[in-house]
Amino acid sequence: MTLSYIWSGFFLVGIAAALAQWLFLGDVEVFKRIVDGTFLSAKSAVMDVALPLAGVMTFWLGLLRVGEKAGAIDWLARMIAPFFSRIFPEVPKGHPATGHMVMNFSANLLGLDNAATPFGLKSMEALQSLNPNPDEASNAQIMFLVLHTSGMTLIPISIMAQRAVLGAHDPSDVFLPLLIATYVASLTALVSVSIKQGIPLFDRVLLGWLGGISLAIGAMVWYMSSFMSRSEIELFSKIASNGVLLAIIAAFLIGAMRRRVNIFDAFVEGAKGGIQTALTIIPYLVGMLVAISVLRNSGVLGFIVSGLTWLFTQLGFNTEFVPALPTALMKPISGSGARAMMIDAMQTYGADSFVGRLACVFQGSTDTTFYIVALYFGSVGIKRPRYAIGYGLLTDFAGVAASVGVAYLFFH
Repeated sequence: MTLSYIWSGFFLVGIAAALAQWLFLGDVEVFKRIVDGTFLSAKSAVMDVALPLAGVMTFWLGLLRVGEKAGAIDWLARMIAPFFSRIFPEVPKGHPATGHMVMNFSANLLGLDNAATPFGLKSMEALQSLNPNPDEASNAQIMFLVLHTSGMTLIPISIMAQRAVLGAHDPSDVFLPLLIATYVASLTALVSVSIKQGIPLFDRVLLGWLGGISLAIGAMVWYMSSFMSRSEIELFSKIASNGVLLAIIAAFLIGAMRRRVNIFDAFVEGAKGGIQTALTIIPYLVGMLVAISVLRNSGVLGFIVSGLTWLFTQLGFNTEFVPALPTALMKPISGSGARAMMIDAMQTYGADSFVGRLACVFQGSTDTTFYIVALYFGSVGIKRPRYAIGYGLLTDFAGVAASVGVAYLFFH
């Protein structure tokens, strides 16, 4: 499936839904909402995404260059090489892409979105240098992107902070369910893409790493849920997130000084690519975000939720989770839209309600698949994502299903 089909499909489905609302419901405002939304989304893609990203990219790409010259990226690559060589067999040993991907995944785990994006774009650029067909996503790029869409996050500080603002009795009560759901999504991403690409999952090194990561996450969850209060969890989250970020910066600078690197020159050398990267992705972001806006403002998501409510009712299932589904349905196409849905669910049903808590778990269980595809593939000019979107959506589905399951287990 190419991006052109997806892009066209969003527009056509949105227009068809708008016509249906006009003909059968008499909603004459739907066309105005769609047209206004296209202008707002186009502006937002440039003013709220690309331009702010240019500044962040400039800083972090400059810092990455310092880290490269300091040898920090190579050190990280060597540490993780046994695991990454199994899931990224196309990436040569010692290639810079490995270190960049490690930095990206580490930032995502800690919820450091502003730092993760530059690392991710740098990773995609490094992987593109190994791509024999520049217009088509390689296996390594697909594995990286689908793992990224799983949104594995250890410390969901922004969600807990939003719950606190809206008066949740215990803002951190979603921590454990959210961690379980996002881990299921990430494991689904790794296993499904590995099977598709013929990667042997029963390799001893691969099983050792997955087992070790699972034990580490399980131990942290057990300790925090058993021995730490809400305020202690929030304090730990803040210290861990920001402390690790500052530690990375300090390690890069100290390493560069030990190697007698001209730090500022190295920073400027790397930072020059920040503006160019931001300019490169603007057409892709505008196109995709405008198409998503048409889909959202046409009411398609409302139709889907109504249909799912009817379906689950006919099947005899408990439908208490359905009012939280707009957050899950919005998440693959718009992170800010999903956040708005999450906030609306908490405001409407209560931050401590089943729906309010489930919406928070939905928000943190996966990432924005279509946005990530447009951003990362667009940054290197890939036009044919192959099976990346399908497997990204499979990962989203796994995260949604796990979120519903753990929400009933913990909150019902």
